[in-house]
Amino acid sequence: MPPRWPRKPDRQDPAYRRLDDRMNFAIHVAAFGACNSSIWFFRNLQSSAWDWTPWLTGIWLTVLLGHALYIFAIADYSDAAPASLSKATSESGPPSS
Repeated sequence: MPPRWPRKPDRQDPAYRRLDDRMNFAIHVAAFGACNSSIWFFRNLQSSAWDWTPWLTGIWLTVLLGHALYIFAIADYSDAAPASLSKATSESGPPSS
């Protein structure tokens, strides 16, 4: 069952940004697992000497670990909107009806 959000989704909402980033990370992990297991399966099935498979797996794993480091340690999900977003909304003015 997909996660439900109790209010209107808004990227400015810190809780929504955090959930969205974690769901994107989960998709990244799933893609890594599916692609790499398939590549290694066919490499072993064909007894091929694909010298690029360890490099691909290592580079992708490094990117995946960097993504995890950002999501779980570096990302700031505070209530304050980023300066560029708040500046853009203040310049555009209040919405007119």
